[in-house]
Amino acid sequence: MKNASLILNAVLAVAVAYLYFLHFSERNTTPVAATTDSTAAPVRKVVYVNVDSLLTNYEFFKDTRKVLESKRFQLDNELNAKGRSLQNEVAFFQQKAQTMTMEQARATEAALMKKQQDFVAYRERAAQRLAEEEAKKNEELYNRIQEYLRGVNKQNQYEFVLGYTKGGGILFADTTLDATRQILVGLNKSYQEKAAKK
Repeated sequence: MKNASLILNAVLAVAVAYLYFLHFSERNTTPVAATTDSTAAPVRKVVYVNVDSLLTNYEFFKDTRKVLESKRFQLDNELNAKGRSLQNEVAFFQQKAQTMTMEQARATEAALMKKQQDFVAYRERAAQRLAEEEAKKNEELYNRIQEYLRGVNKQNQYEFVLGYTKGGGILFADTTLDATRQILVGLNKSYQEKAAKK
């Protein structure tokens, strides 16, 4: 989940685009600022979410990260054990090679090379499966956030929900526009409700 911050930024950017589309596809519901100036622009409700805080405190993300880290740890242990076993077999072969016939040595060497190729193929497949699972979880994270923001937008009519992260594209964000806490509370509540139904 090293790239989770980047993925969440992309998620929030898509959510912003979606909310932007919703706003302009329903122009007749746009509130107008209360002012005597006839050139007044429509009221725009822009908020931002601190992506780092969201990821740190969103229960779904934390639970998912724990599961994936556990699987990664188990895979690392399994691969290390298989790798050590193969190294031991190679070391044993090197010790006994002098006492083997040429034919036995070639057969053993071929068997060890096959085991090494199988090990490399297994390692690549396992890493790919883990990466695919991580991608699915990132997509689920994206879908959960987008679904929640879509629901919130029906009530609050946000025009933009920006993703703020240190070193990101937004250089300054007024803290009065920070909706991280309320969105986080809603996301966690939604996650707990879905988990309770299972």
